[in-house]
Amino acid sequence: MAVSANTRKGGWLETATIVIEALAIAMVVRTFLYQPFNIPSGSMKETLLIGDYLFVSKLSYGYSRYSFYNFIPFEGRIFPAEPKRGDVVVFKLPRDNSTDYIKRVVGLPGDQIDVRSGVLYINGQEVPRKRIGDFVTQEDAGPPRPIPAYEETLPNGVKYTVLDAEENGPFDNVGPYKVPVGHYFMMGDNRDNSTDSRASWGVGYVPFDNLIGRAEIIFFSAAVDEPDAFRWWSPWTWPFDIRWNRFFKLVR
Repeated sequence: MAVSANTRKGGWLETATIVIEALAIAMVVRTFLYQPFNIPSGSMKETLLIGDYLFVSKLSYGYSRYSFYNFIPFEGRIFPAEPKRGDVVVFKLPRDNSTDYIKRVVGLPGDQIDVRSGVLYINGQEVPRKRIGDFVTQEDAGPPRPIPAYEETLPNGVKYTVLDAEENGPFDNVGPYKVPVGHYFMMGDNRDNSTDSRASWGVGYVPFDNLIGRAEIIFFSAAVDEPDAFRWWSPWTWPFDIRWNRFFKLVR
């Protein structure tokens, strides 16, 4: 059966319309609902690993100017909702307001935070932690290295794993920190390998307006030692380069 020029033109037009609509929907989802991020460092091990790709809920805390890539400058937040202690949050680094960081909220406005011998204290109360074994890591093609792992339990009952690679490390005895109003205290789960709110020159206190969203779910994970090292151009290696067991894992 012959196909007329009008039919071919209509087919191309319909295809283009579908593509444009799909791109528009994806842009709306990315701008207002969920934005993908990838993990470039090991500061949140074992919760998040280098090569993890995750969706971040932008609606969780409402919208600030940084939610819209600072294209529409405005002050404050629209539909604000405060983060909970224990949330894993993506935020803009306060000292440049452009670099994306991801850490865990441990201190709320008005809290006093201390770290003594590697143990976290909130408002003078020790945050319980118990040894749960070792997290085995292998970096820079070196031999496997076990790192002591602990389960930490915040006052609101949130539990997660932290790593303590170095006894009496540089950030194991610091504080007190008094979290200012409208700010949050962030820490990485890999406590001896995280530049976070314990370093005033690094992250410091994070303003509410700098929060982008809450990390929700890992949708892809590549077994790499450095960001962007996954071999997309060689699909025959994917079965060995992908961490299949991390797909659709909730971030807690």
